[in-house]
Amino acid sequence: MGDKNKSNLDAITPYQDVNEILKFFTCGATLILKENLAGIYLTGSLSYGAFHYDRSDIDLTVMLKKPINPTELEAIKNFHKEIETKFTQWAKRLECSYTPIEMLTNIFPPKEPRPWYWGGEGILYEEAPYGNEWIINNYLLYHHAIPLAGPDFRELTSPVEIEEVQKACIRDLFTEWEPKATSQEWFRDSHNESYFILNLCRILCTVMRKSAGSKDAAISWVKSKYGEWANLINSADQWHYGIELNLQGKSIEFLGFVINQVSKTELYDQLSDEIKRIRARHLS
Repeated sequence: MGDKNKSNLDAITPYQDVNEILKFFTCGATLILKENLAGIYLTGSLSYGAFHYDRSDIDLTVMLKKPINPTELEAIKNFHKEIETKFTQWAKRLECSYTPIEMLTNIFPPKEPRPWYWGGEGILYEEAPYGNEWIINNYLLYHHAIPLAGPDFRELTSPVEIEEVQKACIRDLFTEWEPKATSQEWFRDSHNESYFILNLCRILCTVMRKSAGSKDAAISWVKSKYGEWANLINSADQWHYGIELNLQGKSIEFLGFVINQVSKTELYDQLSDEIKRIRARHLS
């Protein structure tokens, strides 16, 4: 990595402490992965100007030229442990996927797993499966990713059609979010409650408006379109660590509303048989 790239990393975001962990990660991962590294990309809220300093995560995607080998994987594990020790404030809010570049040819989630790190649990999952977020994330990467190392993400792949993103959101609604309605344990964590409500806003906005972007943009649109939910959404949007929400009942009501709205669309009709199978699996 040349001096020009290093100076860019010093000011990649408006937050100096965030820049420090990004620079440390980029330099360390580059040294470990060497020729196997295709690129490191900052995505999520930091890439499209919707970052909340007191609660947002730092999202990274590392693209590999070939699947990670055992030596690289062990080194990456130790590297993340070093990050946890060195950056105690941000390590728990770091999320990182190690994805082989060959996977980008898949429209649907690849069947092969990949290493995925989630700082909230301090674990590098060696074989984490892809879900419906695969299509959504690739759309956002294509349009918003900031390269920390390697070429512009658009040089690696073709764009994802917005209709595929809408379909992925509908699948995600029934695969990921509807089943959580029965989990009292999951809702005891106010971070989960906020995440639940705000993700439903993004799904609703993407499906109904045919637009995928930041949670902030989705939140604003849902509140203006469906004002009866504004108070609930404001509570979720204003949450930060230390606040207790206790909004499970209202959250489940909002889930029902989102499902009702989505079920009126033509895209839902196209996926209705698939959704029936998804729901049947969760009930079995």
